[in-house]
Amino acid sequence: MIAIVDYRAGNLASVARALEHLGQTGVITSDPDVIAAADRIIFPGVGAAGEAMRNLHGLGLQPVLRQAVADGKPFLGICLGYQILFEDSEEDGGIACLGLLPGRVVRFAESAPDATPRLKVPHMGWNQAAFGRPHPVWHGVPAGSEFYFVHSYYPKAPVKVTACTTEYGVTFASGAATGSLVGFQFHPEKSGPPGLRLLLNFCHWSPE
Repeated sequence: MIAIVDYRAGNLASVARALEHLGQTGVITSDPDVIAAADRIIFPGVGAAGEAMRNLHGLGLQPVLRQAVADGKPFLGICLGYQILFEDSEEDGGIACLGLLPGRVVRFAESAPDATPRLKVPHMGWNQAAFGRPHPVWHGVPAGSEFYFVHSYYPKAPVKVTACTTEYGVTFASGAATGSLVGFQFHPEKSGPPGLRLLLNFCHWSPE
């Protein structure tokens, strides 16, 4: 069973539908006991980091999520659920996050002192993710594949955990992976065949 974590941050039904399309069983839940009993965890989300962290605290979900990662349970963060895996975010005046990945989440600069074209923020639409190393979760995803993004903030992550990078004014870590934990800034469930392949790989992945 795959637990889709409900911490009032939305984007749950589209993930559940994608899993159903793939023949997988996903359960939307905010119950710590159900999450603890799950075989693997998907941690989606849209919205703001501050509210997300308050909701996680209010629902008592932080301990069970940390324990799942400590136990080596396959864990996938998506969009906001990816960002708040990092140590902190500058959103909402500065927010301490889960600290499961090293790095800080910062906002895209809409303008720059040099000749860089003005960016549209949020970064919304299709863009490439360049995977820099092999991994079972993105095995078989064609090089140059595009995925669907919608976000105003991005993580500054060290190379050792960066799974893939994307260009949008800056080169940022659009994915991270370490141990049993993977996360992506883009939405696999909204990204057509490459995203579905990634999700299916996650559903069958057994971290060493």
